[in-house]
Amino acid sequence: MSGSNFVDYVKIFCRSGKGGAGSMHLRHEKFVAKGGPDGGDGGRGGHVILHANSNYWTLLHLKYARHVFAGDGEGGSKSRSFGKDGKDKTIEVPCGTVVYDGETGEYICELTDDNQTVILLKGGRGGQGNWHFRTSTMQTPRFAQPGEPSIERTIILELKVLADVGLVGFPNAGKSTLLSVVSAAKPKIANYAFTTLEPNLGIVAYRDEKSFVMADIPGIIEGAHDGKGIGLRFLRHIERNAVLLFMIPADTDDICKEYDILINELEQYNPELLDKGRVLAITKSDLLDDELECAISKNLPDIPTVFISSVSGKGIDTLKDLLWNELDKDIVMSMTHRPMDVKIIVQEDRLDLNIDFDSENDNEKEEFDDDWFDEEGS
Repeated sequence: MSGSNFVDYVKIFCRSGKGGAGSMHLRHEKFVAKGGPDGGDGGRGGHVILHANSNYWTLLHLKYARHVFAGDGEGGSKSRSFGKDGKDKTIEVPCGTVVYDGETGEYICELTDDNQTVILLKGGRGGQGNWHFRTSTMQTPRFAQPGEPSIERTIILELKVLADVGLVGFPNAGKSTLLSVVSAAKPKIANYAFTTLEPNLGIVAYRDEKSFVMADIPGIIEGAHDGKGIGLRFLRHIERNAVLLFMIPADTDDICKEYDILINELEQYNPELLDKGRVLAITKSDLLDDELECAISKNLPDIPTVFISSVSGKGIDTLKDLLWNELDKDIVMSMTHRPMDVKIIVQEDRLDLNIDFDSENDNEKEEFDDDWFDEEGS
């Protein structure tokens, strides 16, 4: 797909910011005897954040973003001055993006809703200045906490197109033509296989100002789940569709056999795809007379079926009705089994930090527990 504007897979090396070091400072002011410690805290390192943005539909803008680094926190200073927090780095991704660990392939999270935010890598907390460690028996602590280190991780962003209806069929089944007729999308249409090299989305207008999104998925061939053709790369986009519209031309020798092949490819790739709503459209039906159409109707899969012609407009309204009814069923099921909304935050274990005490003040060493950072950072 050289030169394509559709990118659905990128690999990025990310690094959060390290926390700023706390300050070890003692007050030295004129006419102020024994001023004591006044070292301020270091600033928090910047987070690496993922943000779902519905204005994007591809990962093209990240194609050359090989490295994403958040800013480091600044160190604290005298007079209990806090260091500046490091600048967060936000990665804008389209809705439907799934995130995996680049080294292990482990699933991390996914972003499906507009404005959904995920803290991918937390910035290091800033160290506390020596002002925090003053006690009645240690009035001049000559040490402070270092900031927490940064976190590095390679991630894979994989886009799965979000659409209500996905078009499934062999090359030249009429998928692109249908999409161009029922929406304002302008997919490439030609009389040869694999004219569609990337998913195309279109908004289909329905009755009472309702609408739904339809996706034209590149054609599937037998053996696509094993990497044949180009279907394997785009089969994952079908996972996001609520309803699958199977499209088979009317001049096909055995419609049921072709339908079974398509079902088998989906099942081999992901058996859960068979749980989705299905509608069958027999395309190019303007080539049929009433008698032949009736004969074909007697031997079709047991799913909602309609004969259509994108050229003449035959059956298009009926097709929209069938698709809308299936979408309604999916909405009801989703509401029934909808989980509670949860804000996703990827929590990373932090490394233990050690304080290096001044060798001249060994008598001032104290034991500190794991709560030596404030809960909210700096």
